[in-house]
Amino acid sequence: MAAFRAWVIEKAESGQTLALRDVEPSELMDGDVTVRVSHSGLNYKDGLAMTGRMPVVRRFPMIPGIDFAGTVEASEHAAYKPGDAVVLTGWGVGETHLGGLGEVARVRGDWLVPLPEGLSPARAMAIGTAGYTAMLSVLALERHGLTPESGPALVTGAAGGVGSVAVALLRQAGWHVVAATGRGDEADYLKKLGAAEILEREALGGEPRPLAKERWAAGIDAVGGRVLANALAMTKGGGAIAACGNAGGMDLPSSVAPFILRGVALLGINSVTTPLAPRRAAWARLARDLDLALLDAMTTTVPLEEAGGRAEALLAGRVRGRTVVAVA
Repeated sequence: MAAFRAWVIEKAESGQTLALRDVEPSELMDGDVTVRVSHSGLNYKDGLAMTGRMPVVRRFPMIPGIDFAGTVEASEHAAYKPGDAVVLTGWGVGETHLGGLGEVARVRGDWLVPLPEGLSPARAMAIGTAGYTAMLSVLALERHGLTPESGPALVTGAAGGVGSVAVALLRQAGWHVVAATGRGDEADYLKKLGAAEILEREALGGEPRPLAKERWAAGIDAVGGRVLANALAMTKGGGAIAACGNAGGMDLPSSVAPFILRGVALLGINSVTTPLAPRRAAWARLARDLDLALLDAMTTTVPLEEAGGRAEALLAGRVRGRTVVAVA
């Protein structure tokens, strides 16, 4: 195998560096499947990794990219053979194991999922970790027994990657979607995805009260912090919020009041180490339920050369929807 191009994070005395360079096959880590990557995505965690804003990367040098899609080149795993189209999200790829923002990846076959029928590699990465996380959140709300008849559904960080897919999925399932965003200029975009109401982020950003007026039965929160605390305080009795992100902070300045006085549930979503069966089920639902026209409308595609320059904008909330990186 010849050298291949990849973004590489290096550790230096002055901090970390990020550069697009040639990588030798000998630099790849252990794994039983080698994949020729065609597409990757840019997620919030990738922005943190590439800028060093938080200690996401635990091993140097590191190829960032927490997800990818491509074709198997070589395999020692019984489930995969050369030519198979595959998708990967999570499992520490781009954090502790070399990731998807390069032309080749070597990983454990147990981490892979066959490319779902009906999805191209590009669209699979338009969904990516963000859309997969949104679907896990929808499934968690359904398992809790919530339906569109239960009441409205809130989506925070609605103009971002997780939020955009969550809005589209919930609307497709028949929910009245309340989209909370700090970007008022994205109201038309969110309405096209299916939002029935637009809520300014300030309505959820104040000092949280133990309880507030009941407004929604369900929610998908990618923000955390005060936003999540206020969302819980405004959730109807018996409702639930699926927490799947921390763009607004790791703290939760809430109280037990929503839980013991209204029976509200906080559902934690871990998209990194989801077992294979629910992982494949989530991808199957995405391939079946997500409106591909809406997916295309929320997606921007950039070449590999431009991926490194997008990290700061991603963290600053200046990126709408999903960004796909065309690696090949």
